[in-house]
Amino acid sequence: MGVTGPPGPVMDRDEVDRALARLGAEHEAIETSLLALQDHAGRRLLEGAELTGTTKERWTSAEASITLLWAYFDAYTDALRSAREIRSRRRWSSREDLVELTELLRGESVTVAGSATATANAPTLAGSSKLSEHFSLAALVERMNALYASSLDMVVAADAVWSALPARIDLLAAELQRTRQLAHSVGVRPGEHPSGDDLERITRTLTTLRERVVSDPLAFWVSAQGSSAPGGGRPDTTTYDREARALEEVRREIDAVLTVRQDAEARLVKLRDTLSRADRTLAEARSARGEVLAKIAASEVPAVSGPPTALQEQLATAAEYRRHAQWHRLSPLLESLEEKAEDELLRARESLTAVTAPLAVRAELRGRLDAYKAKVARHGFAEDPFLVERYDAARRMLWSAPCDLRVAEEAVLRYQRAAADALSPRVPEQGSGPSDRIDGIDRMDRRGPNA
Repeated sequence: MGVTGPPGPVMDRDEVDRALARLGAEHEAIETSLLALQDHAGRRLLEGAELTGTTKERWTSAEASITLLWAYFDAYTDALRSAREIRSRRRWSSREDLVELTELLRGESVTVAGSATATANAPTLAGSSKLSEHFSLAALVERMNALYASSLDMVVAADAVWSALPARIDLLAAELQRTRQLAHSVGVRPGEHPSGDDLERITRTLTTLRERVVSDPLAFWVSAQGSSAPGGGRPDTTTYDREARALEEVRREIDAVLTVRQDAEARLVKLRDTLSRADRTLAEARSARGEVLAKIAASEVPAVSGPPTALQEQLATAAEYRRHAQWHRLSPLLESLEEKAEDELLRARESLTAVTAPLAVRAELRGRLDAYKAKVARHGFAEDPFLVERYDAARRMLWSAPCDLRVAEEAVLRYQRAAADALSPRVPEQGSGPSDRIDGIDRMDRRGPNA
């Protein structure tokens, strides 16, 4: 040291004292950080773990960096001690002392020797064949800061993943086990129900995930974009979250099966009632069709299908599933049957409506004929021979069997027109009172269809 002279101007006593104070503070801060890193729970876990993949590679590098860090710190400590000893020789340092202190404090006066293994694995010295390096104290601090930041980043990331994922996986695995037991109790098993297969897949995935997280935590670390702080990022929980959602879906399916077990009897009774109502409605439609064919002539009457035997067979299968506690099979069958039973009841009602439509038309014509007869009677034309003749003709057609609806409707219209003609002199020219008003049908009949 000092052979080539001090780097730059020789420091005075005040500059030396200020530099020693600053370096002392840095020494204390570095020592505190190194001791904290040494005691970090993540570092202790890394030392004792059987690592694989990315974590193994980075831990090998980090271990070498930590070894170099302590070597650098020891060299830094020795250099700082030497500088303090020189400064303490005398109260007022001589020029020779100041030259030596300037060289020590500002020059590349610190030599650090390291093992070949540490030098090869340390990220800052990778590819270098040197087993020792020369630093100034400032450069040495900068190098220690870089090694410390990279080592701490690796340790903090691994510790964050280990703190977040294994415990959550264990909790999910415990919930998975409870769900498996519940599923087994209602017959949801692998190979027999899709949810049973899902539980097996989730079990395998969680087992593999936990093994990978324990051995290679950095494979599940997402670094924060643009962050240079050690440990900037978050654990990657994508796989865990996906399996947690899958388990929740299975739990909902199991809950549905449990609900079936609780409500099966009531739902089966309701199903039987719905199908029975459909059968009765179809029977009524078949009976009505015979009546229509006997009473109504020249009318298209749709055929009526028989009872749904396939639904009755499925209902019997559902009852069998209930007797044998095969809830996982009963659940989808009940849902399907309930929908089909409602459709069958609706079809039966539509069939009855279609079959009885001619009778409804006849009833409407009968009501219209009697309504006009009452209207004519109120106006004093009850004994009018022409109107009586037209009324009797229409009535015979409507009350005879079989009734030709087309001819009967024409007869009712003829009576309507005759009644309208008889009542037309009573219609006031401006407005009409309650007793003398003729409805819209009468006026339309008098004006004609194209009015």
